[in-house]
Amino acid sequence: MKIASLLPSEKVRGRWLLTFEDGSKLKITDREMVDFSLYAGLDVPEGALEQLRDAAGESQARRRAANILSARPLSRRELEKRLVEKGETPAHAAAACDYMERLGYLNDEQYAQQLAQHYVNQGYGPRKIRDELYRRGVPREFWDGVLENLEDNSEALDRFVAAKLGRVERPDRKDLKRVSDALARRGYAWSDISAALRRYADHMDDWREEDP
Repeated sequence: MKIASLLPSEKVRGRWLLTFEDGSKLKITDREMVDFSLYAGLDVPEGALEQLRDAAGESQARRRAANILSARPLSRRELEKRLVEKGETPAHAAAACDYMERLGYLNDEQYAQQLAQHYVNQGYGPRKIRDELYRRGVPREFWDGVLENLEDNSEALDRFVAAKLGRVERPDRKDLKRVSDALARRGYAWSDISAALRRYADHMDDWREEDP
């Protein structure tokens, strides 16, 4: 099929709008321009045309992947899913993810560490972090290392318990259950919760003196 016109994009540098004689259009990049030696008036054979469209689709998926990752980090599975939802084929989405991994912009192990640290900073426990790693599609091979390297959470637990029970004169079973349930929802194991409650009971009077 013959190329009727080939014009540079007015908005995006390195992008071109290719119009065929039948009126169909195709957005391409400098990469396709060079690889296929394109110019207005060129008669592109059917086989080469399919290759050109595939290459243009792959370039589009790469651009879209870069734009998505520039907003916030994602796991590979999240990025592939997002690309497909935006109209990319599964093959182009996978190829774009491969490309982002080669460039170092997509790294599931690094993402797992960032995700874990985020939830630690928010005061959540290992169970919540494990749930998030699963939900976001981080491969299990990265879970153990991340969870084993979590910072000690005893201080965060102590602060949480003191904040919840500090105004209670003598916490009863109902008060303790309310705090325990809240910590369990935040992803802490019962062994950590019970240890924190024991520490609070042992130092309750000291912490009350520090409470303004």
